[in-house]
Amino acid sequence: MTRELTVLAKGGAYFEAPRWHNGVWWTSDLYRKGIFTYTPEGKEEKIVELEHQPSGLGWLPDGSLLFVSQEDHKVYKRTEDGVVSLHADVSEHCTGDLNDMVVDGRGRAFVGHFGFDPFAGGPPQAASVIRIDLDGSHEVVAEDLMFPNGSVITDDDRTLIVGEGLAGKYTAFTINEDGSLSDRRDWATLSSPPNMNSFAELMTEIDVIFDGCCIDAEGAIWAADPKNAKCLRIREGGEVVEEIAAPEGQNIFACMLGGEDGRTLVLCVAPGLVDNDRLGDLAGTLQTVRVEVPGAGRP
Repeated sequence: MTRELTVLAKGGAYFEAPRWHNGVWWTSDLYRKGIFTYTPEGKEEKIVELEHQPSGLGWLPDGSLLFVSQEDHKVYKRTEDGVVSLHADVSEHCTGDLNDMVVDGRGRAFVGHFGFDPFAGGPPQAASVIRIDLDGSHEVVAEDLMFPNGSVITDDDRTLIVGEGLAGKYTAFTINEDGSLSDRRDWATLSSPPNMNSFAELMTEIDVIFDGCCIDAEGAIWAADPKNAKCLRIREGGEVVEEIAAPEGQNIFACMLGGEDGRTLVLCVAPGLVDNDRLGDLAGTLQTVRVEVPGAGRP
């Protein structure tokens, strides 16, 4: 099936962590160092300006926004009236930039980190998922994950599915009443085991890379695959039931279902992983496509 993409917004540097909340799209822009909202017509508003790069977004039960500050390993809270404060400093658990995040119905945030510096030339290292409770306390709840990135929580708030971005697989956990994780299991694997000798070899040999993702009402995951410049719809067990290709010369780094009926899939599109020196390019876009199955669960 060929689906038509529509440009929602232009002028981004590198969009990540798109969300649908309170009738607008929310997204981090790493290199503009801000969090922005976009109306369904594409009107932009800057909500937060950061010192460091933002990443994952989520909301507490009282409506406060949680957002990740990657390089200083912190999660901040913004109340509905605009007051920003530190929610948690999790640097003691991090061996690489803090990354994407999903927040459950009780306000518990599950956030991953890189595990290593992929741009430093050293060998890849496994990382962990950190749980941050409503009061800001935190602990490691899962280890030995290969670049935990986009993650989802099922509609019943009982299952966390973690994208192991540089292993090309999804790993599921049961979320227990106390917020601990158990019953670790494979959810879907689309790549051969990663090469751990060097990051360059891993990137050459891996079949699929998982980046930002979301879950739909049939329990399938839409996942950005920047290795192949696609967005994939994946069922538990690993069947790929649909692929959406990036526009020519572009790539897809994250996605989210939303809109009034939950059937609009927004894609974070950019030529590649830019850096601050290329901020002037502002070639990042948000693009949308209509699908049949609405979003569900979290984020």
